[in-house]
Amino acid sequence: MDVDAFVLAHRETWNRLDYLTKHRRSLTGAEIDELVDLYQRVSTHLSMVRSSSTDSALTGRLSALVAQARAAVTGAHAPLSKEFVRFWTVSFPVVAYRARYWWLATTVIFVLVSILIGMWVAGDPEVRASIGTPEMIDQLVNHDFESYYSEHAATAFALQVWTNNAWIAVQCIAYAILLGIPIPLVLWINAVNVGVMGGLMFGAGKGAFMMGLLLPHGLLELGAVFLAGAVGMRLGWSVIAPGDRPRGQVLAEQGRAVVAVAAGLVVMLFVSGLIEAFVTPSPLPTFLRVAIGVLALGLFLGYIGYFGRRADRAGDSGDLADAPDVVPTG
Repeated sequence: MDVDAFVLAHRETWNRLDYLTKHRRSLTGAEIDELVDLYQRVSTHLSMVRSSSTDSALTGRLSALVAQARAAVTGAHAPLSKEFVRFWTVSFPVVAYRARYWWLATTVIFVLVSILIGMWVAGDPEVRASIGTPEMIDQLVNHDFESYYSEHAATAFALQVWTNNAWIAVQCIAYAILLGIPIPLVLWINAVNVGVMGGLMFGAGKGAFMMGLLLPHGLLELGAVFLAGAVGMRLGWSVIAPGDRPRGQVLAEQGRAVVAVAAGLVVMLFVSGLIEAFVTPSPLPTFLRVAIGVLALGLFLGYIGYFGRRADRAGDSGDLADAPDVVPTG
């Protein structure tokens, strides 16, 4: 597509739609009909640009124009059921999919930091001695770690786990307001905690036992935390380096993306909390409990990959402001 020629050919149409949208409260009957017609035509232009051009500035401009015109034309929203379906098949998965490289990088760095700290703790008796007395460490690795998963009723424990994990994810989401700057510190603190615990358990010969309790729920749980951190940091970076688009527009779009991820993570963490409460402490064989955790993560990644890629290829950003309303009729 020749973007310059396309803009030149349709610029007057877009300007006219923008004018009618801004003056919608004082339009005549003929102008209302013109507004509906132009809305449908510019919606087609937006689809053409999304499928044939990589000009993000033009796509953003037309997306905003179509969203404003749609609100003026319809004055009503799509049924709640359609908005619900759109959220789970477009808004949430496409935002997670587009943040996949940030998500992967966050995961790799977190795991590497945890492993290095774990190896340091496990291999140095002086480090372990600085963490606690031999009696304290013995109590932790031989009693407290396992009893953590079974000392409370499963339903109460599920709520406790969900609340704790949600709080960590919420911190990452909330820190997006500060351009994601504090997020690495939050993740670092949690990586250190995981590494220290792993070092103590492996140092005491309880490494396999620890992984058998951690992996069933931890794969999905940490995946949610990493996603929250990745999206928050991506927002910050998009504001620092917005490309050829207005910084305010990028901030608004990415902010709405963070909201979408926050809502999706509520369900993701709820599922991991259920696994931690009912599967982790269960009498099932270790391999089966771990398999359930791997399956849960695999299903989630498959869901993101399928729906997120499909929406991304269709040019849908998942922006909540672009959610379709009732289609107007001329």
